[in-house]
Amino acid sequence: MMKFLFAIALLSFAVRVEAKKPNIILVMADDQGYGDVGYNGHPFLETPHLDAMAKAGVVMDRFYAAAPVCSPTRASVMTGRHPMRTNVPNHGHYMRPNENTLAEGLESAGYVTGHFGKWHIGSVQAESLTSPGKVGFDEWLAGLNFFDNDPYLCHNGKYVRLRGKGTVLTMDATIDFLKKHKDGGKPMFAVAWFPSPHDPHVELPEAMDENLYKKAGKDRGYYLEIALIDEQMGRLRKSLRDMKIEKDTLLWYCSDNGGLVEKYSGGRGKKGSIYEGGLRVPSIIEWPEKFEPGECMVPMTTSSIYPTLMNIAGAKIPDGRPLDGRDQFKYLVGQTKSTGIVPLGFWHGYMKGEVTFSDKIIKTLREAQKKGEPSPFPRRVSKNITDFPKRHRFVLKGHAAWNDWPWKLHRIQKKQDEVVIELYNLDNDPMEKVNLAEKEPERVMKMQAKLERWQNSVLDSWEGKDYPELPELKGR
Repeated sequence: MMKFLFAIALLSFAVRVEAKKPNIILVMADDQGYGDVGYNGHPFLETPHLDAMAKAGVVMDRFYAAAPVCSPTRASVMTGRHPMRTNVPNHGHYMRPNENTLAEGLESAGYVTGHFGKWHIGSVQAESLTSPGKVGFDEWLAGLNFFDNDPYLCHNGKYVRLRGKGTVLTMDATIDFLKKHKDGGKPMFAVAWFPSPHDPHVELPEAMDENLYKKAGKDRGYYLEIALIDEQMGRLRKSLRDMKIEKDTLLWYCSDNGGLVEKYSGGRGKKGSIYEGGLRVPSIIEWPEKFEPGECMVPMTTSSIYPTLMNIAGAKIPDGRPLDGRDQFKYLVGQTKSTGIVPLGFWHGYMKGEVTFSDKIIKTLREAQKKGEPSPFPRRVSKNITDFPKRHRFVLKGHAAWNDWPWKLHRIQKKQDEVVIELYNLDNDPMEKVNLAEKEPERVMKMQAKLERWQNSVLDSWEGKDYPELPELKGR
């Protein structure tokens, strides 16, 4: 009998160990290009801490931002969907509260959740349905957009001004969150979205490299902020070791879009472009308990973060809404062949962005809050999140692309009757210089049909057809 009970106890313990959920930390830079790291061969920029992470973790060499600018990519991380589906076609637009977010999913799976740094997919006003606190984050310290030294931020609904470098403050809050909850009995989910290396590039690293300062020329501020990011990643990795939670923690680092210096962007174009230089970004995952060091060559986007992490955490993905990302866990644990990979769709330029001055807005909100006055920005509470206008189906304006590795087809529509088609083989032509559209008419026809079918699906979502709970949309 005792042996039987002991066996049951061992089995119970084994189940608990197997079911243990990892801590999850997502870190994102703001405008760092694929080539703007030492491990990808930058000629003068040194990133020793990111290089060490790359050596210890899985480097995703064909990893793409879902969009070539910031807000849309962040919406893709939170939802697993192309950002236009979520009402974020460009920077400064608000993600609809109808979306199922990663924070909500992990919270339902037992995680304590925190967001720190740049937000830019909604308001930071506590009453807004688009604030971090209303989309699944238990704690948050956030700016509306990028911020620099001595920023104005919102801490759990209270507007504050903090002294110091914005990038360092973001990491301070992240590490404080981890220390606070590491012994709390719940796995932790922390999002640290750096405000750098976005311009105006006034933050400086602790260790000033004069050689870097000289070689970078007019771009020195940009590279100094990347050096600052690297220092903060070193802080974070050391903190995980000091807290003795590094083995049980999944740490995922990437950028929100291509870089600002085309020469080192890793492809044609840079931030704002649908060509490779605007989309391909550095990406590393470190999870010592599960992932062996190596390189993953499978093409994937930031939309894959949501389904991959939901699977790892054992969280159920709600049914009924099309995802553009796919669970990539099996590739990250070593199955790096690209057979059977789902094509990747990109689309940008359908609508213009909206300017968001984080410090100016939050400073004004802070002054009103101190006086007990209502918000001076009532429109910024919700913007157009309850509007579901019909989208034109005959003019798929903007620049779209269909990446069916190694082929990438571009569809560029500037005017109603003007559509430019380009086709590149990324394996042979990673810089997208040789347009093969005329030589491959059959391939163009098939890929263009798939791309346009996907674009129409995106417009269906944007119109609200994925939200059956909305009575006013029934019958559409």
